[in-house]
Amino acid sequence: MAKDRPQDEDYITPLRRLILSVIVLLLIGIFLVWRIDSPRVERFRAEVIDRVVPSMDWAMAPVTGAVNLIRDFQSYQRIVEQNNELRRELQQMKAWKEAALQLEQENARLLDLNNVQLDPRLTYITGVVMADSGSPYRQSVLLNIGARDGIVDGWAAMDGIGLVGRISGVGDKISRVILLTDTSSRMPVTIQPSGQTAMVMGDNTAAPALDFIEDNDLVRPGDRVVSSGDGGVFPAGLLVGQVAEDKAGRLRVRLAADYERLEFLRVLRHLGTENLTQPGGMILPGGSAALPPVPAPSQEGAPDAGAAQPETLPLAAGGLDG
Repeated sequence: MAKDRPQDEDYITPLRRLILSVIVLLLIGIFLVWRIDSPRVERFRAEVIDRVVPSMDWAMAPVTGAVNLIRDFQSYQRIVEQNNELRRELQQMKAWKEAALQLEQENARLLDLNNVQLDPRLTYITGVVMADSGSPYRQSVLLNIGARDGIVDGWAAMDGIGLVGRISGVGDKISRVILLTDTSSRMPVTIQPSGQTAMVMGDNTAAPALDFIEDNDLVRPGDRVVSSGDGGVFPAGLLVGQVAEDKAGRLRVRLAADYERLEFLRVLRHLGTENLTQPGGMILPGGSAALPPVPAPSQEGAPDAGAAQPETLPLAAGGLDG
């Protein structure tokens, strides 16, 4: 066995040298053929390229795959960077949204503290939401305030920002609020800034329908919707929400009140508007003052008809001072 191993090595070494020599000669021949400037050799080179290059796709497949893999990896890196950037922007948007909500609540509290109202009798009573109706066909909530607190049917209820509904049913200690989303709820509103009047129709959805609009062309999504005060049920100027458009193209109201978290409701004491029976009472207290009577001249001291009469001026309603 020791003698066979050197013989095998002596056999492999010349074979390697022969193969190496053939490869070198083949490469030199290819180089010379590619360097010869002759029409026949040029045609030969063209035929070789036509036969060899199309069949070399399998050899180029790994290179092509590696290039595509590098490009996909670079595209993936760009997608990851864009995703991170979108996440940062989304976080900033959440912070801005929270700041906007806080400013909106602060604005509502400041308006409440300022007590900006046209009617000084328009005060409110705050109640706690005890429970809801629990029925898909009736949208209402119960409050822990009732007749003993002076609650009256028809008064408006708000959550501090937007209108929620109206009182419908009063007990001694509790009262029921019918929400604007209930099918029995109908409310006249005004759309700003166009000033168009419409009706909010509850249909058991989160966004009630907006019907009976005077001119639909003047109403745009995003317009502000407030109570009009028609009918004397709701005070005028209460915020209801904003105009929105559903997929079917129907105008609806995106309510400003947060119906998902109704914990406290503010019931507005609306005692109605005062009817003016005497327009003069707006200027003069106690109505229009009558002119003081002018005493008739006595018969004894009556002047002659032909004598000149002194010119008299009518007295003002308040008389002359001094």
